[in-house]
Amino acid sequence: MSKFIAALSMYDWPEARAQVDAQWAKIRHALQYAGVDAPEALVRRNADLPAVPGGIRDASGKVVVSDPARLSPDELDFHAIWLHPALLFAQTCWGPMELGLQHHVQVVGQPSYDGIEGGQGGFYSSAIVMRKPGKDVAAPDKGQALIPLDLIRGKRFAFNSLDSMSGIIAITRDLQAMGESLDVFAERLESGGHRNSVVEVAEGRADVAAIDCQSWALAQRFEPRAKDVAVVGWTARRKGLPFITARTTPPALLAKLRAALVAEAELIAG
Repeated sequence: MSKFIAALSMYDWPEARAQVDAQWAKIRHALQYAGVDAPEALVRRNADLPAVPGGIRDASGKVVVSDPARLSPDELDFHAIWLHPALLFAQTCWGPMELGLQHHVQVVGQPSYDGIEGGQGGFYSSAIVMRKPGKDVAAPDKGQALIPLDLIRGKRFAFNSLDSMSGIIAITRDLQAMGESLDVFAERLESGGHRNSVVEVAEGRADVAAIDCQSWALAQRFEPRAKDVAVVGWTARRKGLPFITARTTPPALLAKLRAALVAEAELIAG
């Protein structure tokens, strides 16, 4: 059994798990070819994580996450993955990275968002969605922000989490660039996930949400309520969700991880 763990949780919708597993299989094959004992299975719940008696600690010895064995077994704590000392490969968001995660991990590379509306290379944007009726607005070719102030002012805004770049930080910065703020919204509601935000808008508990373009593509395939919302605008393009490894991953292994990404046509190295 491998001493490492790996996870690809950011777009691991139940309906897309075969696709996610296939993506990991390609990366794992490249790693094994390079002599890395990469784990066969991805972490999908806390129970999949190796125990860390006393809790997961940072470089100073401070406990930053509880021992995974003490976490709810069937839930998934992203920070327990990202900060786990056995982390070989995972994906995170630049929101948590900017809020301090970057000091505990190393960036391996960026995924490519080519072929997804709102994405280009290693950059992505968020679709701003509202309930229908409404006409879908195409993503701007040059990746600039397209924020429909007249439509969203005074509305209820659903977001996935406070540390999400795509769900709240990006639109906050785009509004600030326009001399506005999140105060344009009458209310802000934390949904717990992009898919949840789509449903909140579709079912009338919220009026508007910002959904990262890959999650929106998944919603259009798998979420029945996505048919009830329309894209009314876009945030500006920003760096996509990075692949990471533990801060303690040695340089030689980090180089192999990056080479494994380069070996895959759909990924670009950071």
